[in-house]
Amino acid sequence: MVIARKYVLKSHFQGLPKREDLEIVEEELPPLKDGEFLTETLWLSVDPYMRLMIQSVNPGDIMRGEQVARIIESKNPDYKVGEVVVAHFGWSTHTIVGEVALKHSPPLFRRLDPSIPHSRPSTAVGVLGMPGATAYFGFLKSCSPKPGETLVVTGAAGAVGSAVGQIAKIKGCRVVGFAGSDDKVAYLKSIGFDEAINYKTVTSLSDAVKKACPNGVDMFFDNVGGEFFEVVLSRMNTFGRVAVCGFISQYNLEEAPKGRPVSRLILGKQLKVEGIQGQRWASEWPIAFKEMAEWIQEGKLKYAETVTEGFEKMFDAFLGLFKGENLGKAVVKV
Repeated sequence: MVIARKYVLKSHFQGLPKREDLEIVEEELPPLKDGEFLTETLWLSVDPYMRLMIQSVNPGDIMRGEQVARIIESKNPDYKVGEVVVAHFGWSTHTIVGEVALKHSPPLFRRLDPSIPHSRPSTAVGVLGMPGATAYFGFLKSCSPKPGETLVVTGAAGAVGSAVGQIAKIKGCRVVGFAGSDDKVAYLKSIGFDEAINYKTVTSLSDAVKKACPNGVDMFFDNVGGEFFEVVLSRMNTFGRVAVCGFISQYNLEEAPKGRPVSRLILGKQLKVEGIQGQRWASEWPIAFKEMAEWIQEGKLKYAETVTEGFEKMFDAFLGLFKGENLGKAVVKV
């Protein structure tokens, strides 16, 4: 008999998520049927996008999210006990996987590729997972970097932003990153950012961007939105490229923000502005992971993880994303 624990939604978040919005429930899982297998969770991912998706989750449903899990029992000859899979099983400790789930192509379900060296399985939901693929394709395809160009990254010490900045350096670009603490600024400098700025301590965002980018901004990879978006756009060079990956500054607002007059900036500077989601390039993820794994082994690409221990600490890890507590990828070790 296997008892699965899972987080289910009690009520939709209003503003910043609250502990009482979720509850942990237990469920006795039935015996496996032919074609099914049972997984036990090793690592769980917490990501800002989960806050945006909450409106599509009904009360009583499991919280959505990605995990790394090991097969512990199988009645499917194609999936052996001991294999490790990466899948969107939600915030749970155990999952019975049947034919419906197996029909999902990457990125919703995939085996951990043994040909790609993972320093530990948690990287499959981090630098060698969705965040890494988002950084790789979102930057290279949307920003089309050229050596010598200047890139600004917001949310630069997060899982995506830190990878974007380092990929830009590999491609010969000058990189300016914004983060929310002096420790994060020090980390960004340690991994090769040319300039790193604590946005919480500057008196003027506009002056900070102008000083850090005296020749203007050619590429902007935005994870924050809000005031940052307008300020950096005002410093963009003609034909600049903007990749919009997130707007975490607005995820917990209870009222829609007032519109900002950015259309004139986009038109006047003839900017390319593109929203990006890593799933768009799911069929090409193995290409990204292979090259990024090589960069890691060569010391060109570094990554950080903020690890929280224990399934019961999932909410704390999730809330920490919106308080700026994570450096790099936030993961929970079950």
